[in-house]
Amino acid sequence: MSETYKALTRTYRPRTFEDIVSQEHVTSTLQNAIKQNRLSHAYMFCGPRGVGKTTMARVLARTINQIEENVDGEALNQTLNITEIDAASNNKVEDVHHLRESVRIPPQNGRYKIYIVDEVHMLSKAAFNALLKTLEEPPEHAIFIFATTEPHKVLPTILSRVQRFDFKRIAVAEIVDRLKKISEEQNISIDNESLHVIAKKADGALRDALGLMDQAIAFCGTNIEYKELLQALNVVGSDLYFEFLGFVHAHDADGGLNFFNNVLQEGYDIQEFLVGLAEHLRNLYIAHHSQNMFMVEASDETKARYAEQAKLFSREDLMRILHLVSDTQIKIKDAQQPRIIFEIMLIKLMHMGRSEELNKLLSELDALKKKPDFFLNQVSDASVEEPDISDLETNSESKAENNDSEESVAHEDDGEQPPVITSENKEELSNEVNEDSTESDGSENVETDAVNFFGTPSLGNGSAAGNGSLNEGLKAKVHAHTQKVVVEETTELKLSEENAEVSITARKYNLEEIKEKWPSFCEQHQDDLSPTFLLLLQRVEPVDLKGLDLTIKVEHSFAEKMIIEQKTDLVKRLKRTFGCTFSLNIDVAQLSEVNKGESLSPYERFKNLQKRDPMIKSIVETFGAELEY
Repeated sequence: MSETYKALTRTYRPRTFEDIVSQEHVTSTLQNAIKQNRLSHAYMFCGPRGVGKTTMARVLARTINQIEENVDGEALNQTLNITEIDAASNNKVEDVHHLRESVRIPPQNGRYKIYIVDEVHMLSKAAFNALLKTLEEPPEHAIFIFATTEPHKVLPTILSRVQRFDFKRIAVAEIVDRLKKISEEQNISIDNESLHVIAKKADGALRDALGLMDQAIAFCGTNIEYKELLQALNVVGSDLYFEFLGFVHAHDADGGLNFFNNVLQEGYDIQEFLVGLAEHLRNLYIAHHSQNMFMVEASDETKARYAEQAKLFSREDLMRILHLVSDTQIKIKDAQQPRIIFEIMLIKLMHMGRSEELNKLLSELDALKKKPDFFLNQVSDASVEEPDISDLETNSESKAENNDSEESVAHEDDGEQPPVITSENKEELSNEVNEDSTESDGSENVETDAVNFFGTPSLGNGSAAGNGSLNEGLKAKVHAHTQKVVVEETTELKLSEENAEVSITARKYNLEEIKEKWPSFCEQHQDDLSPTFLLLLQRVEPVDLKGLDLTIKVEHSFAEKMIIEQKTDLVKRLKRTFGCTFSLNIDVAQLSEVNKGESLSPYERFKNLQKRDPMIKSIVETFGAELEY
């Protein structure tokens, strides 16, 4: 059997235009050209591998020269009028010269002499140029048919002289139909799911599908089963992807890790698994709309499973999962530990929140936006308590002694004295406060809340008044206290607890005062400053003050650089001493200000630098430094 056996790809190579699968746009054009006697002198067949380019060239040559069908397509090359050349191995200028010589010879029998050049893009540039003239003006009896998978590598001057036909990939359904016919002729038992596995793995190439079919028959025999086929072709079945997405939906990280470990133990490639997973997610995304199911290349049973699992995920979730899978595909190509990269992606998928949870949270936030009082009510219920009238009397008596002068000024314009709370009018006052808190407008509510929040104000030691004057006096006092608190809170900013007695706006300094206090400022911080920085600060001179913008002058750029590096800390130290947050500007003294109009030598400038900087002078004296220039 092995001596006479021919592979399915050779046995079922088409011999007529009707046998060619899924290239109707090419076959119909060529058939019409033959009927109308409008054949071109050169054709270019372009397309991916295994879609029938060379087969189409042979069928065209057979039809033009009317060769009998019993002559095999591979035997056409043995005829005198059809010459098939492999450009991959005959790509030199000498080979093209030989071709040009043979073109001159007319056909021995038949009408045309046909040259089929396969993989024409492999010709060298010199060979293309040698062929150019012959291709442009060939003899009337010559027809050239070129086939290539990479037309972009062919010279444009060649492409402009041929009729180009682009072949398309063969659909999965068409490959499945073709395999069914072949399996029936070969008495092969194979299920529909297995046929789809072979067709999808062929990636649009019928020749590859026939090769895989041969491999499956060799492994499984005449009865091909789905599980055995997956093992024979080492293909990741769709069942594994459905199982994996089940773990993702259940947020089962441990189960997902065990599942992936088993996948690796079975010998599947991680990159291939990711490619299949991306396609699976794409099919789930499409399955959300049943009218688009024709875009899913699978059997009817698998399509039903896609539609069922798609209900577990929203389209937003599938899009996010697909984005993670795509990123992992890119990262894993150059990763030293691809398993770790995949497991990181797996854990992210397992712990990723679902869009339903996010939508629920957003809807709740939208509901809260429509009810802004919700937050205020929560704060007021938690932090604001009802006033205690018994404490009101005690607080008023204790604060009255300290606020006599304040109260007299506050009530001077009203012409009446604030009331005193006693045991006789306490109950009546409590009723009036409660009545006002429920019937007053918005501004009165603010004042009442201020009493509750800041404490009860002292009402003074004036004589007792009636119910009306008591209520009005209480309102007046609350209003005065509220205004005072608001003013204090908005105009004064307290310092830290360590220097809480100093206020930023407590006083304003002028330049002379800062100059006078600068030595004491340096002395105050000498214990926690480096000797170098302390020395620089002692030589600093405040030169200008505009508001809180303080300009200081330093002697050289080194001092400027150090102060810039310590600027934040220096501002804080100034704030502790002067109570003001200054904005520091640094001015560097120019050499011309020290020695105006003088042109000093480097040695003299070095001497002056020693006089101005005691540290440099001590270094020179200690180490005996000398200036080199």
